[in-house]
Amino acid sequence: MRIGLLTGGGDCPGLNAVIRAIGRKGIVQYKDELIGLKNGWAGLMYLNHINLVRKNLSGILHLGGTILGSSRTNPEKEEGGYERAIANFKKLELDALIVIGGNDTLSVAQKMHEMGVPIVGVPKTIDNDICATDMTFGFDTAVSIATEAIDRLHTTAESHHRCMVVEVMGRHAGWIATYSGIAGGADFVLIPEEPCTVDDIIEVVKGRMARGKLFSIIVVAEGATLLEPGVIAQSREIDDFGNVRLGGIGDGLARVLEKRTGIESRAVVLGHVQRGGTPTAYDRVLGSKYGVAAIDMVHNGEFGMMTSLQGTKVRAVPILDGIKESKTVDKETYEVAKVFFE
Repeated sequence: MRIGLLTGGGDCPGLNAVIRAIGRKGIVQYKDELIGLKNGWAGLMYLNHINLVRKNLSGILHLGGTILGSSRTNPEKEEGGYERAIANFKKLELDALIVIGGNDTLSVAQKMHEMGVPIVGVPKTIDNDICATDMTFGFDTAVSIATEAIDRLHTTAESHHRCMVVEVMGRHAGWIATYSGIAGGADFVLIPEEPCTVDDIIEVVKGRMARGKLFSIIVVAEGATLLEPGVIAQSREIDDFGNVRLGGIGDGLARVLEKRTGIESRAVVLGHVQRGGTPTAYDRVLGSKYGVAAIDMVHNGEFGMMTSLQGTKVRAVPILDGIKESKTVDKETYEVAKVFFE
């Protein structure tokens, strides 16, 4: 078979593990011809592609990012975008397309499937917010990076008696904040799913001071719901999928905390550091399992489906099940974090 492959949306540790696994099993066992589409959906729309051979796939397992490049290009925002993408699918004489991406990229994949393109999806996001799968690759790496940062900030916070506010990624779901907060011993975790007030945080900070703990670590997801007008600062810019560029809640919260408590407060924004670098062993394994499953699904004719981790097994589930809504942090998990809010 002649199979197209693209990576869309934000880059993510583990993408190259998926590409490598698809290529190794596709080329060696199935004798497939793989066409790598560059820079997400833009590669299909503008015929920017390369032939993937074993040489391309050598030495990429440990690399962050994606050798195919990525973008947030949305065919729906281009006049005749879908029609052009389908025409180019046929022009390249592809038999199927494997799409690796998050909610936005997979939404386009679902639309293309409905228009008759044989597509298999692979869920990808460091936010871990795609439904119908227990875990997405990249999440474990992001949590590990955030946890290491929190560990390092503990020492300077304690030395200078400061309140450190650590802003991590998480637009609609606070998985990174919750997991890294628990792992890093945070004193308060703010996430989009659990609105709170500045007074809630101050109560914890002052309670620690009363017990002789003269520093605090606050972890906040970039999309956290804080019931305090003027604290959340965000850009007015939006991408092709209508997502507002978030950021600024950490700095705003630090200023308010210092003003109300008198404790010197600093904000640290981890930002894209969470996306980059070497994937963890877990993400390399999960990406490899997803890649092998994806190429098998193509040959089994399981189109309109995506890979899904269920327990320790990878299953095929409808792409629609994955994109119907964001998978948010459950109360049971957040309650574990709250045990340490004191």
